Amino acid sequence: MSKAPGKVGSRTGGKGGSRVRVVPAAGAVLYRMDGDTPRCAVVHRPRYDDWSLPKGKVDAGESLPVTAVREIAEETGFTAALESRIGTTAYPLKANTRKEVTYWSALAHGGGFEPNSEVDEIRWLPVDQARELVSYSLDRKILSRFADARPADSVLLLVRHAKAGSRSEWSGDDTLRPLDKSGRTQAELLVPMLRAFGVRRLFSAPRVRCEQTLAPLADELGVGMGTEPALTDEGYLDDPVAARRRLVELAAGNGVAAVSSQGTAIPGMVEDLAALAGISVGSTSTKKAGAWGLGFDGETLVYADYYPSPLPLL
Repeated sequence: MSKAPGKVGSRTGGKGGSRVRVVPAAGAVLYRMDGDTPRCAVVHRPRYDDWSLPKGKVDAGESLPVTAVREIAEETGFTAALESRIGTTAYPLKANTRKEVTYWSALAHGGGFEPNSEVDEIRWLPVDQARELVSYSLDRKILSRFADARPADSVLLLVRHAKAGSRSEWSGDDTLRPLDKSGRTQAELLVPMLRAFGVRRLFSAPRVRCEQTLAPLADELGVGMGTEPALTDEGYLDDPVAARRRLVELAAGNGVAAVSSQGTAIPGMVEDLAALAGISVGSTSTKKAGAWGLGFDGETLVYADYYPSPLPLL
């Protein structure tokens, strides 16, 4: 799992504890398949006369995944669905200012390139040729990571429900405890982030707060939401094997799925799947409205990327 990217703001660094301003940006190794070979998009920017991967700075109100998809569309004309997070590069812009660019692998879908104010040419190349063409060593490192990653044949977003107040202050049936004001805001902010991963199918543990977490996305997509009793905290604790099996089944369906669950089941399932696959994902603690991007090769977990509650970076 790649390290979670930092947020905008000043950081202490350099000699004498000087403050460093971080400018966040996002991009991707945008690819499409040519038989069994991925071909990666490399763009030429006339302003700099360079060849690079599509990327750009965060706009106000955006999370990093949303930035990545928007920049892909603006520079290449293609819509895309994010997959695994590849890593974050950093380089100085000027004194006490550093730019940090977080990259994903991203599968191209519809669209088509037309020259624009930022990009006047695009080339779709095998990874080795893309590495030779790009102008910067940091882009070559990102392309190498893309080439070395084990590909996933299915993707699922596993989302913890948003904030729902204190359980001790709720006198009714806990399955009916709804989102509070902050939780409803988190649920709305999840919509563009989950859409950046191409989510089309929705499922929820039978808890009102879980269902309400994905309800704004269900409304926007115009789809229903399946109910998954095995993916509650109690369901996982009673039968963790059945819970994991059901999660893998949901991932294998037609199109990317998002599943809303709870704070015991999610870390447990992620930790179990990682252990079975022999991969390290670090801490599996999941905050309210946090999400895991999970990629599977068949029934085997190949990556697990954690995304905190999708608050805007600017």
